Amino acid sequence: MEYSLVCHNLNALSFSPVKKKLVLLCIMFLLWVYMLYSCVGYCATMPSLVVDNYRGKETMAVGTRTENGKTDLISRLLPRRQSWVDIESDYDEPSIRTASRDLLNNDIEVDKTDDWDEIRGEQRSLEPSAMSSFSNGSGSKKLPQAVIIGVKKGGTRALLEFLRVHPDIRAVGAEPHFFDRNYENGLEWYRELMPKTLEGQITMEKTPSYFVTREAPARISAMSRDTKLIVVVRDPVTRAISDYTQTLSKKPDIPTFESLTFKNRTTGLIDTSWSAIQIGIYAKHLDNWLQYFPMGQILFVSGERLISDPAGELGRVQDFLGLKRIITDKHFYFNQTKGFPCLKKAEGSSKPHCLGKTKGRTHPNIDPEVVQRLRDFYRPFNMKFYQMTGHNFGWD
Repeated sequence: MEYSLVCHNLNALSFSPVKKKLVLLCIMFLLWVYMLYSCVGYCATMPSLVVDNYRGKETMAVGTRTENGKTDLISRLLPRRQSWVDIESDYDEPSIRTASRDLLNNDIEVDKTDDWDEIRGEQRSLEPSAMSSFSNGSGSKKLPQAVIIGVKKGGTRALLEFLRVHPDIRAVGAEPHFFDRNYENGLEWYRELMPKTLEGQITMEKTPSYFVTREAPARISAMSRDTKLIVVVRDPVTRAISDYTQTLSKKPDIPTFESLTFKNRTTGLIDTSWSAIQIGIYAKHLDNWLQYFPMGQILFVSGERLISDPAGELGRVQDFLGLKRIITDKHFYFNQTKGFPCLKKAEGSSKPHCLGKTKGRTHPNIDPEVVQRLRDFYRPFNMKFYQMTGHNFGWD
């Protein structure tokens, strides 16, 4: 009798199959919650690598905020938007020839399509300079104290790549186009694009189309009147041919350089409405910048000397930025095949680095008479530019 009672009590304590399944499910659920919580806690300690898409027309919330200011669990687990990629881009003109415009008309509308320099063909999710700041979790994002504002096909990409060797310079690689296309997104949007910097480091960006954008000087001045501006200039005739060559590589069916250069070939009247011609009228564009910035805050870098004497030009830039001359001759070697100077060691790498394969495209043969007509056209503007800057660039 006593044995039967004990067996009955043991049976009463045993779990039915349904209860066993419920217990297992509860244990699995608790383990899953614990693992999820641990994962989120780990991810929260990692630095964020998210940078807004360069077109920036829309912003995406990475997580919604709760009342206590913490990001909710589900939002933390959502996939984040891809960071910037730095790839080769060429501008696309809406029409090959726009309506003719008076050269001195204040209402000239500069072509505001993609005025991107040729840059490396490979994709990069983040620049090494930004990665180094993010990785140590220190520093803060600041609005740029220096901006390379132009000019297209002058050598701005080479200058930026060379400058990034300097430990006190941090620059975003892709062109933000904030002051010409994305201004409505606001300064905080712009700040978020910048890499983190430490005390004493300089934040930089480069967008060559700023130099020919009428609104850009006032907008940059509104951000900070102390912003230092760098303009890489090049023989305007060579620059125009290089500009055309870049477009031709993407659009082989465009009209000839000669036909685009003139309004009327017989009279020799130059078509200044074509952006390739208009960009090279440096004196006219500089006038606009001098309304907002003193000449002492603008440095003009010779695109030709950036090739023949990169260390010398980089020395001037480092002085202008108030930095120690760290980038010197020892950082460069001349690549005979490309015809360009290359870095012996790029930032974040122990290997030599040359600009991408698109650098050094062979220019098409241009009628010498057309080249001479262009030189005659640019000469008075070049002379005025020399006077304004106090420097003869030797283009004539």
